[in-house]
Amino acid sequence: MTVDEFNRCVDLYADSLYRFILKNVKDKDKAKDIVQDTYEKLWLKVSETEAKNAKSYMFTTAYRTMIDYLRKDQRQGTMEEAPMIAVSHNKQYSDLKEILNEALGKLPEIQRSVVMLRDYEGYSYAEIAQITNLNESQVKVYIFRARTFLKNYIGSIEKVV
Repeated sequence: MTVDEFNRCVDLYADSLYRFILKNVKDKDKAKDIVQDTYEKLWLKVSETEAKNAKSYMFTTAYRTMIDYLRKDQRQGTMEEAPMIAVSHNKQYSDLKEILNEALGKLPEIQRSVVMLRDYEGYSYAEIAQITNLNESQVKVYIFRARTFLKNYIGSIEKVV
């Protein structure tokens, strides 16, 4: 990869990479650090990386860096620790985006990551499996479980709107 191709990658993918990480870590500064670390790692491997593989390399690296940050901080508990009463949503509210973000925040980190890679970023199951080091059937199971949780959390659309 040349310097021009590297700069083009920064221009093309920095925003989507930042959005993906920010949705997971919910901290702007940490998200910026992770994206910066990702581009630094890409720069160190610029001679070994082909331009056509750069997007996949960056999302994989960013995902793994994010996991390292989350493990280091150990902020997030498991779904088993959350009482089911706190997980249900039954008040009427019209800001679906806010409710969806709240529901995404309640998902375990792996489920949130795979559902966001699939539904927000548009990756295929195979690409998500490569990024997360899971097999394709695990990715499908995590996406199914995340969508089921989101459906149950949000409830019917009539209650929300």
